[in-house]
Amino acid sequence: MKIAKRIALFLLLNFLVVVMISFILNLFHIRPFLTAYGMDLKSLAIFCAVWGMAGALISLSMSRIMAKWMMGVRVIDPTAASTAERHLVDTVYSLARQARLSHMPQVGIFQSPEVNAFATGPSQKRSLVAVSSGLLNRMADADVRAVLAHEISHIANGDMVTMTLLQGVINAFVMFLARILAYAISGLGKNRSDSSSSSGSYGTYMALTFLFEIVFMILGSLVVCAYSRAREYRADAGGARLAGATNMISALETLRSLQQIRDPRTENPAIAAFKISHPSKKGLLHLFATHPSLDDRIARLRQL
Repeated sequence: MKIAKRIALFLLLNFLVVVMISFILNLFHIRPFLTAYGMDLKSLAIFCAVWGMAGALISLSMSRIMAKWMMGVRVIDPTAASTAERHLVDTVYSLARQARLSHMPQVGIFQSPEVNAFATGPSQKRSLVAVSSGLLNRMADADVRAVLAHEISHIANGDMVTMTLLQGVINAFVMFLARILAYAISGLGKNRSDSSSSSGSYGTYMALTFLFEIVFMILGSLVVCAYSRAREYRADAGGARLAGATNMISALETLRSLQQIRDPRTENPAIAAFKISHPSKKGLLHLFATHPSLDDRIARLRQL
């Protein structure tokens, strides 16, 4: 059932992206960037900007809804919550007021033995803080508060929006540079007057575009991951300010000791980057990690 739900969400999201982009391109009368006279760079730039940013922004706008569906998050109703759930909500609200959030985030729980939490949402007004049942069952109250402070710091810093904008810009540059290089190398512009040569060059152009997009997307992901690691350090520092440095360090040490508890059902790439804990990578693969190792995060906090 969960797999079918994820497939349906994926198809729905992609359908919305295509419809929205098609509407925007038609609204602004964007012409095809490949013309009989060569490549129209202005049309190409607009085309890439629309495609690059629209998908990212639509994903951001639906991030809270998708997180609930994909992770099975049950949002707590403060008026009908149990004592433990009410305490969780009160803790989040208290930290949100400390961080001077303009609106209180939704608070939810997802069933998983994994000790983890995440924050998502397109804005402070439409944000969500969710914790796993494993975290609530295995962590001390002070550590839970520190984890929640970390997630509130993500919301206060606007990390979800910034990550989305960064990914959208990189998507646009990847598409733009890939098509320019493919056009220059394929010789498509030189052969457009010859229909037989043009068809062969167009095939080369498409293959090179695909190849360059892969290469540039890998390079772009290095930038996104570097920013993601930086924002984790910043959220740790924010959590230390809200809940106390000692408690934040203790929470990270507890997460480190329980990191081996994994739940394949909640290993969703769209959410993983926003979780407080994520398996560390070794060697050069560390450059593609969205989170620094917990050892590095603890050491950074101790330096503060």
